[in-house]
Amino acid sequence: MQSTDINSQVTVGYEKEAEGGHHGHPDFRMFGLVLFLVAESMIFFGLFSAYMIYYATMPEWPMGDIELELLLPGINSVILISSSFVMHKGQSCIKNNDEKGLRVWFGITALMGAIFLAGQGYEYATTGFGLTDNLFASCFYVLTGFHGLHVAAGLSFILAVLWRSRQAGHYSAENHFGVEAAELYWHFVDVVWIILFGLVYLLPLT
Repeated sequence: MQSTDINSQVTVGYEKEAEGGHHGHPDFRMFGLVLFLVAESMIFFGLFSAYMIYYATMPEWPMGDIELELLLPGINSVILISSSFVMHKGQSCIKNNDEKGLRVWFGITALMGAIFLAGQGYEYATTGFGLTDNLFASCFYVLTGFHGLHVAAGLSFILAVLWRSRQAGHYSAENHFGVEAAELYWHFVDVVWIILFGLVYLLPLT
């Protein structure tokens, strides 16, 4: 009987540690996420650098008769950038222990992210050029596709937060690392898109 009580106390202790992070030890989870985003930034930096080299050295850019539409990507940009502000409302809610507000604002953010991906899919279907048509086409699909993959990953993080928030008390003003991590990643995705949109869609017009 005494052994059962001890085991129960140990189990409760582990559960509290899991809920509150590394109990009694520094919590490096956010540092790890930031380090990961720095590594991802270096990948995008390499891709953007290669794109700029091609832009500076090629006599024609875009190449051939490729003409990019700005309306749909422009609308997509507004949706994605606005979603960061919507998502921040969700984090503000959970800091006030408003779980319902968190679910509402993160749900709207997830919808906006899904609309962005759907818009990108429609753009791919109507561009009129393929991945291997020329160098610009390859750059276009690699850059936008790689970013789209990150948007899909961010959307998965948001949906994971929504799924876990169904459990009452899972997120609170004191324990909301998952919410902060998802928001930071989403902001990263937005900043990368702003740079990408400027390079791929606006720079060729200058």
